[in-house]
Amino acid sequence: MNFSLYIAKRYLFSKSNNNAINIITSIATIGVIVSTIALFVVLSVFSGLKTFSLSFIQTADPDLKITSVKGKSFFFNDSVQSSVINDKISGYTKVIEERAFFNYRDKSHIAVIKGVDSNYLSVNRMDTAVYFGEWINHGAKYATVVGSGISNILSVGAYDYMEALKIFVPKPGEGFITSAKTTFNQVNTQPIGIYKLTDEIDKKYVYGTLELVQELLGYKHDQISAIELKLANQKNVKSVQGELQEFLGRNYKVETRQQLNSVFYKMLNTENLASYLVFTLILIIALFNVIGAIVMMIIDKKDNLKTLFHLGTEIKVIRRIFVLHGFLLTIFGLFVGLAIAIPFVLLQKKYGFIMITQSLAYPVEFYLINILSVIITIVVLGFIAAKIASGRISKKLIE
Repeated sequence: MNFSLYIAKRYLFSKSNNNAINIITSIATIGVIVSTIALFVVLSVFSGLKTFSLSFIQTADPDLKITSVKGKSFFFNDSVQSSVINDKISGYTKVIEERAFFNYRDKSHIAVIKGVDSNYLSVNRMDTAVYFGEWINHGAKYATVVGSGISNILSVGAYDYMEALKIFVPKPGEGFITSAKTTFNQVNTQPIGIYKLTDEIDKKYVYGTLELVQELLGYKHDQISAIELKLANQKNVKSVQGELQEFLGRNYKVETRQQLNSVFYKMLNTENLASYLVFTLILIIALFNVIGAIVMMIIDKKDNLKTLFHLGTEIKVIRRIFVLHGFLLTIFGLFVGLAIAIPFVLLQKKYGFIMITQSLAYPVEFYLINILSVIITIVVLGFIAAKIASGRISKKLIE
């Protein structure tokens, strides 16, 4: 093995008398370097985009959410309250969510009215998403905060005291609808703020006080639809979820943020995998140059190989020389590529010199798992390429 490695190193770092061989080898090396840079940068960019996208979800959704398995609501009794008061939970908030019909002047929209209590901002910092007006003032019962998507659909702004934002929900009961007045509960509200997160959330939620939504739905003062929790340490999310589920029993459901947004997480992971596969395909194409360079090297060194063979070197040892040659060429290109790509990603993360807009830089994240993915991918594919090329060597070729 040491003999094969020694010869492989000599072939890698010594120039051939045939200038075409040198050019082909240089092209193959540059191909590996460029592919390494591209693969690592793309993985880092998608990691950054994932973190950037999840930051919106983390603003709107809690670490854990408790809901009832049966029915839309439950009562916040002493047993439920005792379950959410422990050292692992830094805060909790009571909320009510219900689909409702919103009307403003001559425009209508169906969305979700979400009632929140005064502890809500200690769990979800939705106030940071308000770009016009202010967050809910719990001293004003009929104040609401609407999403920018709903604001555009209804043409409703903040502090427009000339017209109220009307909210309707069906009254519980059976039979046919005979009159809108007797079939729907209605409240008139005043929007005091507009928030902006994602298109989906902006068109889905209108926030109000817990008392407002309880009045709208006819709930009692301790009747809610969910409890949202903020953990002291997010690393304990699975263990706390299990403890709460065991304590509350089968009548309640405890879900993590990832479970609440499972479709969104799957979409992000699918996009990341798709980008990885696309650039891996590009890398495979680039490694054809490595195969070509090794084959040309075999032809160029044919006389040397004959000498080695007649001196007693086995065919498998000669093949191993070129497997190691291709493998070393790939490793060289890999580390040069990483030496360029890693500082580039770190500088982009710190200084943001490549911009999406004038105020937003391309988000990137530096993760060791991305480095490991690039190394494994290129090493494995480089080894396969070298193995394929060395398979050209036969006894007939060098006799």
